[in-house]
Amino acid sequence: MPRRVSWEGVFPAVTTQFNDDLSLNIDATAKVMDGLIRDGVSGLIVCGSVGENTSLERKEKVAIMETAKSVAAGRVPVLCGIAEFTTAFAVETAKEAARVGIDGVMVMPALVYSSKPHETAAHFRAVASATDLPVMLYNNPPIYKNDVTPDILASLADVETVVCFKDSSGDTRRFIDTRNMVGDRFVLFAGLDDVIVESVAMGAVGWVSGMSNAFPREGETLFRLAKAGRLAEAMPIYEWFMPLLHLDARPDLVQCIKLCEHIMGRGTALTRPPRLALLPQEKAEVEAMMAKALKNRPHLPDVGLKAA
Repeated sequence: MPRRVSWEGVFPAVTTQFNDDLSLNIDATAKVMDGLIRDGVSGLIVCGSVGENTSLERKEKVAIMETAKSVAAGRVPVLCGIAEFTTAFAVETAKEAARVGIDGVMVMPALVYSSKPHETAAHFRAVASATDLPVMLYNNPPIYKNDVTPDILASLADVETVVCFKDSSGDTRRFIDTRNMVGDRFVLFAGLDDVIVESVAMGAVGWVSGMSNAFPREGETLFRLAKAGRLAEAMPIYEWFMPLLHLDARPDLVQCIKLCEHIMGRGTALTRPPRLALLPQEKAEVEAMMAKALKNRPHLPDVGLKAA
């Protein structure tokens, strides 16, 4: 039987921090995690796209999982991303997550190979069937080229460990299509920053957020206002946040998010190749966005946000 899970709210896709020589800086990564929890986020996702999963060795992924479990110390749930080239490798990573004691896994389609729909479903089924951890399926067709459609998701309704669906397609209609097919079978999470309010309106109860790494209190407040239907209070924050939220939809989202995080004193901008630093003009544009955002940082209404 799958473990019980109750996920909702903002789960930043935590960045992985590196030393100047690009070796893993586990202490700095732990500091980032703790800072997010202290600022009131609802959960953490490590080794996701923003965490540069595909640039990490297996032993580094395990070290990050172990660190996240230790830092969270039960204050918030922790999920680990699984992004591997083969189904067998993905199963091995899921087993490592269970051994470490992570609260759940976020499984991406098999990377590199552009699979057919039944192959995508088979990959998810195999990984989810090999663990008793709760599984979040992750759809991000612009980045990973494999589209996890509502049809594919519905075909996995019989897999007990598959409990959640994170959609980063930007097509919020899919939340409704999914419910029309399988009702409330899956917990629905938004995965693209710049459609978060629309996603909540369509039934998303959680948000895997990139830019909340830099602005965790703003992200959690925006989400809770949208969830409570307090749109008159949410919209000024959303409009202020939107230029930065658009960065989450770029191919170089990791570099952009890490630069914003660095400006906020929460981490460094270093990324591992093949991700290279932003070009000077791009860096200046993001810095200008941040300067404008910080100059006009909005007042946050009370949403019961408490630091853990």
